[in-house]
Parts: sequence; C-alpha cells; structure tokens
Amino acid sequence: MTYTSYDELLASGQELIVLDAQAVRTSIEVVDQITPADLDRPTPCAEWTLRDLLEHNIGQHYGFAAASRGESDLAVWKPRPLGADPIAEYRASAAHVLTAFAESGVLERSFPVPEIMPDLVIPANLGISFHFVDYVVHSWDMAASLGVKLDFDEELLSAALLIAQAVPGGEMRTQPGASFAPIIESTGGSTLDQILALLGRSPDWKA
Repeated sequence: MTYTSYDELLASGQELIVLDAQAVRTSIEVVDQITPADLDRPTPCAEWTLRDLLEHNIGQHYGFAAASRGESDLAVWKPRPLGADPIAEYRASAAHVLTAFAESGVLERSFPVPEIMPDLVIPANLGISFHFVDYVVHSWDMAASLGVKLDFDEELLSAALLIAQAVPGGEMRTQPGASFAPIIESTGGSTLDQILALLGRSPDWKA
C-alpha cells in the first residue's frame, strides 16, 4: 500500500508492524554476511566500527521490545558487548523484538523511551515507526560497511521516507548522543538516498 502522509502511515497500525519486520529481516540478511575479520571495519556512523554498530543494534532491539511491554529501564537499551557468536546474538535480539511487536494488543499500548528523554512515553505506532526507520538506515549502515548489496522494495522505502521527512532537524542533531547527524543537502537520487541524506548519511559513503 502507498501512503501519502506520515499520519496515514501511523494510522495503518498492523501494516506498520509488517514493514518493520521486513526491515529487521533485511538487517538479518546483512548481518549473516559478517565474518570476525569484518568487526573492525568503519561504518557510516561516525567513530563506530561494525562491532560498535552491531552492539548498538542488539541493545536497541531489546530496548524497543521492553518499551512494547511498558518497561522503562534505560539499562535495557545499552549496547550489548558481543560474545562468541555475534550473528546468533543479533538474530536472537531481532527475533525478540519481532515477537514483542507481534503480540496481540501491542498497538493499544504506550511505549516508554527513556533513551530519548527520561519519562517520555509515546503511542505504540510512533515507537514502531522509530524502530522501522532505524532498521532501514542501520541495514544500510552495515551493508555499506561490508560493501554488499542492500535490497528493499520501493513500497517499504516510500513509507520510510515519510518518517525520515518527519524527523526534526536543527540544533538537536548536533547535540551529544543525537540519534541522527544533521541533514545532508540532497538534489534527488533514489528513495533510499533521500532517506539517508535526511537522516545525516552520505549516500556515497564508502568504507
């Protein structure tokens, strides 16, 4: 389905969960290609190696899953140091959040997101939209680091673009710990290129 606005996408509810699951499964396909020798590769995330990004992504999956259960412990969101089998650890975290978002009634819940702001609680559909666009972008981050192809369908990317366009810009993007770097001016490009530029990534980045 094609959406014409962010509000329409948020109202789609169950379809938003489906899109999020597609993005996460694509991230798994990328992670499955990682070898131990790749973990020290640079990534488009400033100063983060692929190991750092993978640890962050695992923590975020557990954090969003906890939020879907109404839990507000900030410690759950922290990056998880990798153990002996990073691919299995990532797969487990991804399965955990997909199971959490698939629970009956999840869209009627509120999500505490202490990582963004202490005591901040947001509607479920808003929280799931945040996770969705994160894993479109983080899938690209990891694929770019590895130098491998990333395959998202255009319908998914069109939905992610609506979210990226709604993310506030300005000075908050330059604060320590900001979720996204400042917007990069873009003169077009593919839908994925536009999403990346809006969220502070150069589509031309190479390791």
